[in-house]
Amino acid sequence: MNKKLTRRDFLTYTGYGLIAVSAPSLVSKAAVAAEGEKIKLDDPIASALGYVQVTPNSEQNCDNCMHAKGDVGADWRPCALFQNKLVEKNAWCKGWVAAG
Repeated sequence: MNKKLTRRDFLTYTGYGLIAVSAPSLVSKAAVAAEGEKIKLDDPIASALGYVQVTPNSEQNCDNCMHAKGDVGADWRPCALFQNKLVEKNAWCKGWVAAG
C-alpha cells in the first residue's frame, strides 16, 4: 500500500529528525553543566556560608553532608547549596547537616 506523504507528515518527520540529530549534543552539554566547576573561596555564596577547604571539625565535612551529591568518597562532588559548583570532600560550610 502506497501512502502519499502529506505536508503534516513531512513536518512531523522533519521535526523528529532534528531532535534525533541534536539530542546527543544537548545531553553532553547538560552533563558538563551538571558536573559544574570547582568552587572558589572568593565565591560570594561560599563566603556567605563560611566555606573552607579544610574542615575545622574532622567529623563534619562535605563528604558526610546531606547536601553533597554524587559519589561518596570522590575528591570533588556537586553540592545542593552551591548550584553548579563542586565542593572538596574535606571541606566544610555553615550549611553542613549530617547525611542520612
